[in-house]
Amino acid sequence: MFRKVDSKVDLVKLEEKILEFWKKQKIFGKTLKKTEKGKKFIFYEGPPTANGTPGVHHILSRVYKDIFPRFKTMKGYHVSRKAGWDTHGLPVELEIEKKLGINSKDEIEEIGIEKFNSLCRESVMKYEEDWKKLTERIGFWLDMDNAYFTFKDEYIETVWWILKSIWDRDLLYEGHKIVPYCPRCGTPLSSHEIAQGYKEVEDYSVIVKFPLKDRKNTFLLVWTTRHGPLYQMLQQL
Repeated sequence: MFRKVDSKVDLVKLEEKILEFWKKQKIFGKTLKKTEKGKKFIFYEGPPTANGTPGVHHILSRVYKDIFPRFKTMKGYHVSRKAGWDTHGLPVELEIEKKLGINSKDEIEEIGIEKFNSLCRESVMKYEEDWKKLTERIGFWLDMDNAYFTFKDEYIETVWWILKSIWDRDLLYEGHKIVPYCPRCGTPLSSHEIAQGYKEVEDYSVIVKFPLKDRKNTFLLVWTTRHGPLYQMLQQL
């Protein structure tokens, strides 16, 4: 018996119908329940920064991320799929600085570090609902009700524990790497931060000559910018 296939399928409505079925029947939860005694497959979901709106590239990366947990789940593995939010980094601080109309670390101290940090905490979850809607719309199964946050003590303490474990195994080494530097922020910059906009600027600098006690007519020339700790110390002399 043959059945006529409609060539004019509304793919959007079809997707929404499936998503609604998954949600109503709690399919994601049932997959976790069904595999709870299975071997664990640990999936680390690279956390997005929720203080920025999601884009097309996020859809692509999340679709790729969804493939492997689904495959492992179908193979009987238990994949908890814990969601996470990245709340650290210069982008968060820069957004608050723009909002406050300030442009230096000295001004942050005048406002108060505690107040500034509080504003940053509020900002990092600015677009949380947009991220949740995107995640649900593309059918990316994540446990967003029990998500981890990188600014919380338990996450930070875990990172330090991991670092200590690496140190105990003698796997930590010191190296040198040339990286872009922000004189205003006083920190190295990641490739992601550089991609947000790069420009050359003129900045004040100071060169201080320090005489050596045990060598006559011998000096150390020390260079710093107006944002460096040495310059701050010299201002107080």
